[in-house]
Amino acid sequence: MTQKTIPIQPVPVPAPAAAEPALVSMYEAQAKIYPRAVSGWFNRWRWTLVWLTQIIFYGLPWASWNGRPLMLFDLEARRFDVLGLVLYPQDFIYLTALLVISAMALFFFTAVAGRLWCGYACPQTVYTEIFMWVEHRIEGDRLARMRLDKQPWGWPKLWRKSAKHAAWAAIGLYTGFSFVGYFVPIRTLAVELATFSVSPWSLFWVLFYGAATYGNAGFMREQICKYMCPYARFQSAMIDADSMIITYDAQRGDPRGSRKRHTDARAQGLGDCVDCTLCVQVCPTGIDIRNGLQNECIGCAACIDVCNQVMDKMGSPHGLIRYATENGVARHLSRGQMLRRALRPRVLIYGTILLAVGGAFVASLALRSPFRVEVIKDRSALARLVDDGAVENTYRISITNGGSQPQRYRLAASGLAGLALSPAEGLDVPPQQTAAVTVHLTLPQPATAGLRGQSHPIRFDIRDAGDAQVHERSVFFVPR
Repeated sequence: MTQKTIPIQPVPVPAPAAAEPALVSMYEAQAKIYPRAVSGWFNRWRWTLVWLTQIIFYGLPWASWNGRPLMLFDLEARRFDVLGLVLYPQDFIYLTALLVISAMALFFFTAVAGRLWCGYACPQTVYTEIFMWVEHRIEGDRLARMRLDKQPWGWPKLWRKSAKHAAWAAIGLYTGFSFVGYFVPIRTLAVELATFSVSPWSLFWVLFYGAATYGNAGFMREQICKYMCPYARFQSAMIDADSMIITYDAQRGDPRGSRKRHTDARAQGLGDCVDCTLCVQVCPTGIDIRNGLQNECIGCAACIDVCNQVMDKMGSPHGLIRYATENGVARHLSRGQMLRRALRPRVLIYGTILLAVGGAFVASLALRSPFRVEVIKDRSALARLVDDGAVENTYRISITNGGSQPQRYRLAASGLAGLALSPAEGLDVPPQQTAAVTVHLTLPQPATAGLRGQSHPIRFDIRDAGDAQVHERSVFFVPR
């Protein structure tokens, strides 16, 4: 029996065509987000914080206390008025303490309830909320804005866009003006701007901060939170399965699907989620919370408000999207049980450090002397002999009066027997100013026996009219 074979014929391979360069984009184009307006309990809280923070921010530069600004960082005079306190560069420790307290408060609240700061009080969130409100009022809600952007340019689109940007620019410029008012007396700044006599640096910072507000809140918005803010990156190191975050209850909501109102979802094999996507439409960062916790979520709770409204219409209970913990959702814990689990080691550690640093800060401010003293010994002549062999040392004493009233300070010196100070009269210092006096300490010749060739510790005692006192140490040198 013969076997048939299939011959294999070689096929010539065509020469490869010349390679043509191809442009491959490494970045995905970001679709513009059109957040939908929302109302509800959390939205009211968000607007309460918007009003509160902006009243403080815009109002503090105009407020005064005893004839001085309530909040002014005068860099030229190196004097900082902070809520009635007068601080100087030497008080840098208080700024350090404030930064530590702010950081520990951020860690503490993040560990307890996630990104509360981002959702309610962050300047980026606050100004984005204000700018979106202006946008809603002029251009309409989500669908109206989408239609407007697709329309060809004409008078209706031109005037709406122009009005919106004019309002944004006005808000940005006034914000920049208020910001500079923390470093330059704002009433003086207002007069200088009105008379076109403002300094170039002040004008630059007004325009720069105004442009930053206009750009960040009007255009970049969620891009700041998603790509530029470092907090979104390290928040995962501060939260755990017992932190209160915005969660979607997948066990209750899935499988998703539309249905008629007030019908039994379970009888139709569906969950409570009707897949309306309103939670996505109201999200300012454009995420779908139903996909789980994402670093883009700023915790604004807009999705909770709109989902609760949908649940009301469908006859279902609230809480499909809610503040809860991962353990709470997985184990069906009650709100009380979730709150009790908040007292865990990391929260206790953050809270203890926060209380300790805060308590030390308050105690330091309460015990802070109302005046500051600096003693500088004359280095050009360590000591000199005067009448009858007495030894004299010279010092320069600077006193800063941090109070709101003029003060007369009494000077004294101690540490060596027979030490005399001249001039013996006190020093008058106007409020919130610094004055200096040159004093001489004299040690009689008999008292120098056994002290020659050495520097000896002494102490200056300075008292004000209210008997508040400051002690400054120095040395007295006795020549051989």
